[in-house]
Amino acid sequence: MHTPGRYHNPPAGAERILHRRQSRRISELVNSAAFLDPALPFGNAAPGGGPWRRLVSLGDSFTAGLGDPEPGSPGGIRGWADRTAEELAALRPDFSYANLAVSGLVLQEIVDLQLERAIALRPDLVTLSAGGNDLVFHRRDPDRLADDLDAAVAALSATGATVVIFTGPDWGHTPVFGRIRGKVAVFNENIRTIAARHHGVIADLWTMRELSDPRMWDPDRLHFSPLGHHTIAGMVLDTLQVPHTLVPLRPKPLPAPGWRQTRTEDLSWATHYLFPWMAQRLRPHAPESPAAPKRPDPGPVLRVNVSPAGSP
Repeated sequence: MHTPGRYHNPPAGAERILHRRQSRRISELVNSAAFLDPALPFGNAAPGGGPWRRLVSLGDSFTAGLGDPEPGSPGGIRGWADRTAEELAALRPDFSYANLAVSGLVLQEIVDLQLERAIALRPDLVTLSAGGNDLVFHRRDPDRLADDLDAAVAALSATGATVVIFTGPDWGHTPVFGRIRGKVAVFNENIRTIAARHHGVIADLWTMRELSDPRMWDPDRLHFSPLGHHTIAGMVLDTLQVPHTLVPLRPKPLPAPGWRQTRTEDLSWATHYLFPWMAQRLRPHAPESPAAPKRPDPGPVLRVNVSPAGSP
């Protein structure tokens, strides 16, 4: 059993100043008069949880749905958040959904670009997944990262909404991402503490053993496949204790690959994904404005009539 405790070291120097400024801004959001409009949805829709009336999802490429292409969805991608919203919409005719996630963002960018907007949309259900890009590409300290996440979850929780927070997946079976497995585990323990402190709900990717199946993942090994997104959406709904129609799909076991096949696949992945990622990080480039989210405003959700694998 996890025991909540102090999980971070105090930030130093310029980082401490930025942290204080961020904390003041978040406090302003919590105390904003925007919370006082009784005409808008607010808090849990019903005692004991859902069905909820408005979902707002914050995050990066994982929440945007990368790896789950679908021309019929906004932005041409579907993802676990869309699939979850489709099921929730079946429970309430007035349900609405916004997805503010943008691929490539680190935690601080998610806070800066999405937190205030999310609060202004007045959701009664929020999902937040952030920090993966910080750990994978920027080698951030998981305890310092938790400091920033804690402040964001505090602001979302203060609205009365149900806040769903994701742990990171277990990349222990992958040759490169497995090297940060320890950092992900530490960050996950911090996430559990944050959820306990702010009455959040944990969507636990780390404990999903089915995600060790390579068919759950996109060929880039960083994002999930349509099957992975389908499976994660079912987990989120089960965690929220919401009845749904997402039947668990368990592919037939794959034969154990020989070392030659494994080596060939690893080399192909490194050529097509790992080396381009590394080159992009090392190449100097002008900062770009983040792309717009695919669902910036709450709206009705239409079920996409395709199979979980993304085919018609």
